[in-house]
Amino acid sequence: QVQLVESGGGLVQAGGSLRLSCAASGRTFSSYVMGWFRQAPGKEREFVAVISRSGSSTLYADSVKGRFTISRDNAKNTVYLQMNSLKPEDTAVYYCAADLRFVIMSREYDYWGQGTQVTVSS
Repeated sequence: QVQLVESGGGLVQAGGSLRLSCAASGRTFSSYVMGWFRQAPGKEREFVAVISRSGSSTLYADSVKGRFTISRDNAKNTVYLQMNSLKPEDTAVYYCAADLRFVIMSREYDYWGQGTQVTVSS
């Protein structure tokens, strides 16, 4: 089992940057594929990015490709989401999630953090 805690959200102007962190408990962090998802008010939770156990493979939603970067530090049990060139439509609660498989559907993920709010003003 793994417990996840996100941090780094906040209010930023359009065009700005934020880096989200997700700290995981336990000694098996490197066994998990890690994903980032987001949910805006009144919308379904959507996939943002996913990274493999070693960090060698990543996948992004088209809406964030070229602007967001997912990375991980297995020694620190932490996964990151660097968000650049932020847009108002990126406003959402961002969640990290863990699973043993490299998947992008939120329903496939077994473990979730509590979320961190990102608000981008125009």
